[in-house]
Amino acid sequence: MASDLSVWRVRPEPGPLTAPTGSGVLDGETVAVKDLFAIAGQRVGAGNPAWLAAAPVAEAHAVAVARLLAAGAALAGIAQTEEFAYSLTGANAHYGTPPNPRAPGRISGGSTSGPATAVASGQASIALGTDTGGSVRVPASYQGLWGIRPTHGVVPAGGLLPLAPSFDTVGWLARDAATLARVGDVLLPADGGTLSGELVTSDALLALAAPEVRDAVGQLARGAGAKRVDWAPEPAWLAAFQTLQAAEAWVVHGAWLATRMDTLGPAVRGRFERARSIDTSDAEAARAAVVRARAEIRDRLGDRVLVLPSAATVAPRPEEAEAAREATMLLTCIAGIGGLPAVSVPVATASGLPAGACLVGPAGSDRALLQLAGESGTGLW
Repeated sequence: MASDLSVWRVRPEPGPLTAPTGSGVLDGETVAVKDLFAIAGQRVGAGNPAWLAAAPVAEAHAVAVARLLAAGAALAGIAQTEEFAYSLTGANAHYGTPPNPRAPGRISGGSTSGPATAVASGQASIALGTDTGGSVRVPASYQGLWGIRPTHGVVPAGGLLPLAPSFDTVGWLARDAATLARVGDVLLPADGGTLSGELVTSDALLALAAPEVRDAVGQLARGAGAKRVDWAPEPAWLAAFQTLQAAEAWVVHGAWLATRMDTLGPAVRGRFERARSIDTSDAEAARAAVVRARAEIRDRLGDRVLVLPSAATVAPRPEEAEAAREATMLLTCIAGIGGLPAVSVPVATASGLPAGACLVGPAGSDRALLQLAGESGTGLW
């Protein structure tokens, strides 16, 4: 059976694309790799056919890919991403939008869109992706998956096509907490941060979410004994995040895109048009604001765990895809700016649609956070 081009760019039949190179805790697992990671003998497509056509063939695997193979996993194939990973909906103007098996007729979420759908539909057991502004947490939420954005920089990004290096993070998704944690055993270093285990939540952050998501996440928080704290949304933080992200995206991709903007779909092109309009002074002001915000976020959190929605809504229908972007990014930018680990735990809403409760922990507490998330989310989806 032919693979769905909205999900897979490369998926041999029969597979795998790449056999394991070793044996370990991932024996028998299969990985859908986001089309940003180097795979030896393949090109990186980045969700854009023009980029794919000009890309060199990789001589070696990306670091994260090589580690998964060495631990016993096989690569099922290369799965689609939104163009240059610069969106959260999952819609790709060239290849289409991957289906959402857990919420038919609704978007997949992105930009780790193809890998998430591959896992939710049972075509792979692990999705290897990236999270800059929410690109693991959002599809995890929309598709009822477990997902992690680790502490910034703890998983090597060698062989990964960047978007905004100050925020880009290698992440992954799975259908269950145990698999998510076993991938962590392979990719994560020993914890270097302290996690007290105290959970906190904020009514103001919960209020950013639609009622059914707020109620589902609030139920998890109450069940886990989370204490209420004052933590209001900070639009200025998000503005600084988006400005610095855009400025870095243009530094990374501007030279190639300057004469090829017409190769981009409308939504991503609009973001890159804004990116190239940001001058150096605005970028540096945003960087300074992000540094201040990071210190404040880490100080507020301390050694506690913040529980908040992974996304502001359930998976929207395609015509509503951009409507909740601002509210969702007010939530996701907290971990992004803080450089903090964040685990999306699947929860079910009253309507039966999936949503995500995000647990944000102190920097370097990734392994402990994975364990706590698994305990907090047992049986909720």
